[in-house]
Amino acid sequence: MLSNSDIHDLTEFRRHLHRHPEVSGQEEWTAGEIRKTLAALHPAQILTGLGGHGVAAVFEGAAPGPTVLFRCELDALPIEELTGSEFASEIPGKGHQCGHDGHMAILTGLGRLIARRPPARGRIVLMYQPAEEDGSGAALVIAAPRFAALKPDWAFSLHNFPGLPMGAYAVQAGDANCASRGLKVVLSGHTSHASTPEYALSPALSLSRLIPQVMAMGPGGAQLDETFRLVTVTHAKMGEEAFGITPGRAELWMTLRTVRDAAMEDLLSAVTAAVEAECAATGLTAEFSHHDVFNACTNHPEATDRIIAAAEAAGVPRCEGQFPMRGSEDFGLFGSRAGAKSAMFRLGSGVETPNLHNPDYMFPDEIIAPGVRLFHQIARDLLG
Repeated sequence: MLSNSDIHDLTEFRRHLHRHPEVSGQEEWTAGEIRKTLAALHPAQILTGLGGHGVAAVFEGAAPGPTVLFRCELDALPIEELTGSEFASEIPGKGHQCGHDGHMAILTGLGRLIARRPPARGRIVLMYQPAEEDGSGAALVIAAPRFAALKPDWAFSLHNFPGLPMGAYAVQAGDANCASRGLKVVLSGHTSHASTPEYALSPALSLSRLIPQVMAMGPGGAQLDETFRLVTVTHAKMGEEAFGITPGRAELWMTLRTVRDAAMEDLLSAVTAAVEAECAATGLTAEFSHHDVFNACTNHPEATDRIIAAAEAAGVPRCEGQFPMRGSEDFGLFGSRAGAKSAMFRLGSGVETPNLHNPDYMFPDEIIAPGVRLFHQIARDLLG
């Protein structure tokens, strides 16, 4: 188990990472700090540059056995931190307001325990994944040629979660995180002088019609099942910042969200058809582009059972938590694409605390120890 000295070191390491956040795809400094910290643990291998700035440490057991991967994230958010902490972000406009700094500290604590007592068999892979926040990281890591040699049989991850009791966990087999994607629609016509709007092909009325139409296709609701659809309009703009020009161009940005991937395809088709119908009726043209694409995340039942059994053995209390999460995750690709039996659990970061992605959110250091304890028990149960 972790000593008081371990917990002190991991807390300081977490705060060190917190001061220097890097957003998706730019995690070079963070990856370097992780690599230096892992080198002191003397794993059998340290792989760098996986899917960008990804880092993996491989610990070998004495006998053949399965490969168990534990994953955390490297990236921060383009959010100005407003915690007022003495170890707040030193990078303007960027902050660890999702708690990935804490996830890295937890995985590093697991590495300390594994280094002191390697597994009896098989392999343990500590995967520090880049670019989770924009949905690209897991796919890039899995596609990296050197990842093929790791090929995990099991994959586990956690996410700190406000609204759950501090240090308690929640997990459920099946639907775990919603699928989502950003859809940007550009409507094009042509301008005219503002005194003669009849000579323009303006997207103004089309934009005003499409916003409520697409929102009605995804009204959301509390029932998170295969019928769930949510369309959130996140940004819209039209024309130039001028009073003398009738607009000829507009942009509509939206996030589509469903529980399952098949439902996402249906929702995307419906929204696309609505835009195309509007253009056919008005003479506008439309261009579509897709951003921050996340597949649905599903917890494998056997991996979920492993988490539950390990938590009981490690003395980590269980609580109820709404599943699936509305928020999205790319961790599920380690199951659906890499072939592992995978599951993610939530680790409570307190009932009365700001939400994730809020500018005043701060990962609580108190949950580093239970996170390490639960991960370590999973590893011990599977590999001895």
